[in-house]
Amino acid sequence: QVQLVESGGGLVQPGGSLRLSCAASGTIFSINDMGWYRQAPGKERELVASIRSIGDTNYADFVKGRFTISRDSAKNMVYLQMNSLKPEDTGVYYCHLRRVIGGMDYWGKGTLVTVSS
Repeated sequence: QVQLVESGGGLVQPGGSLRLSCAASGTIFSINDMGWYRQAPGKERELVASIRSIGDTNYADFVKGRFTISRDSAKNMVYLQMNSLKPEDTGVYYCHLRRVIGGMDYWGKGTLVTVSS
């Protein structure tokens, strides 16, 4: 079993920056794809960014050029650097891990990001 714990959420003004962190613990496989999803009030959960075990990344169109996903495999950590934040970025951000071998999925409980003046 894998546990994911997000941190770094909070209140930030439009145009500001925030860095989210996700710590993975438990029975962690070496080969994992990881990502960040978000869910705004009244909206469906959506993919924000993902990073494969080999390092290639993928971003939703609405965050390209503003957000950067990275990982530190030695520490079992994944990060999301968010710049030029907009009010529409507000929502609960969830960390996600998928085992490449076996295809099992794991989710964190989320961290709230609020972008407002």
